Amino acid sequence: MRINHNIAALNTYRQLNSASTAQSKSMEKLSSGLRINRAGDDAAGLAISEKMRGQIRGLDQAARNSQDGISLIQTAEGALNETHSILQRMRELAVQSSNDTNTSKDRKELQKEVDQLSQELGRIGNTTEFNTQKLLDGSFEGTFHIGANENQNLSLSVNDMRGFSLGVAGKASFTDTATYTAGTTETSDDLKAGTFTVKEDSGTYYLVDNSGKNVASSADGLTYNTLKADGTASTDGTIVFNHEVKSGQVTYDGTNVKGTSEVTNGGLQAGKYTVETDGSGGAFTLKDSGGNTVGSSADGMTFKNVDGDTLFTTTNVQMLTNGAEISVGGIDISSSKSANSAITTINNALETVSAERSKLGSYQNRLEHTINNLGTSSENLTAAESRIRDVDMAKEMMNQTKNSILSQAAQAMLAQANQQPQGVLQLLR
Repeated sequence: MRINHNIAALNTYRQLNSASTAQSKSMEKLSSGLRINRAGDDAAGLAISEKMRGQIRGLDQAARNSQDGISLIQTAEGALNETHSILQRMRELAVQSSNDTNTSKDRKELQKEVDQLSQELGRIGNTTEFNTQKLLDGSFEGTFHIGANENQNLSLSVNDMRGFSLGVAGKASFTDTATYTAGTTETSDDLKAGTFTVKEDSGTYYLVDNSGKNVASSADGLTYNTLKADGTASTDGTIVFNHEVKSGQVTYDGTNVKGTSEVTNGGLQAGKYTVETDGSGGAFTLKDSGGNTVGSSADGMTFKNVDGDTLFTTTNVQMLTNGAEISVGGIDISSSKSANSAITTINNALETVSAERSKLGSYQNRLEHTINNLGTSSENLTAAESRIRDVDMAKEMMNQTKNSILSQAAQAMLAQANQQPQGVLQLLR
């Protein structure tokens, strides 16, 4: 009999520790619900599981990205819905103005509404935003990341849907002040104060008074000479404009002559603009009604935007002065001919907006299918990750129960093994 080494107790103690450790691990798994709580539980399984988790979270975020993309598209498409409505009204007005039951005064009133509608197209295009990003001014080119991995994305650009790009913004015009030089002797051919309409006939421009009489004529729209009663040229008076005046109205109050000078609009939306200088006359800026700079010029004649595109160039070598106002109206429907032509232009604008809305709608439908696919992929990948990472509760409860019983049995046997050396005391009796 040996008392220095109780082999039975050592063996039982080892078994007790093993059962206790196994029971502790089972309790940890049962309390966390995970089969792998640390790398030591399953090193390879942990690596595979973490990779799957990255994919799952990426797929879920991609689904949210896709939904955000749909929201952006819906914002743009919703604004274009109103753009469509505005263009339909403009077309209706153009058809109305094409009918010669309307007088010139009637057409002026119709033109006023078209001008305002064109301004609203520009306002919608300039102010429609999603998360501070402008959508309809032609600047939006976005990429939606719709996958869990690199380069799994979708690109979308939205064309410029403002009035100028749609072809329904008119010419740029400004008031030009002219000088009038009367003849050496006052005659009946002198220009009388009043308001005159500028009309063109076979390349010659006439000032027509309220009675329909031609009172002055010009070959270039710059210099107008008064006419005699019989319509022939007179030397009694000359009007000299700084810029071409070939349309609109001319007023003369007995001292000042004012006319409307029109220039080709190269990119301005309908609205009001003001020319400002730096005081030295060396730099000119063009600002809209909101005070935003939309163009600049070095000579006060040719104005360009930030991209270097020419917005307009004044006729004749004469710079615009500080405070000069530039007006841009809507598409011209002021005559039967121009209104008739405007119908086709507005039809083309409607088709352009329809095409853009169709494109946005197709992208939205695509993203909805993308979301469905991402959801399915995430679900299936989650199921696979669960089989690796999650614990089978029923099976682990069985193991925990087994280890608990073994632990209790080992404790009982350890008590018995510790009693065995006491048998030596019987030899001392």
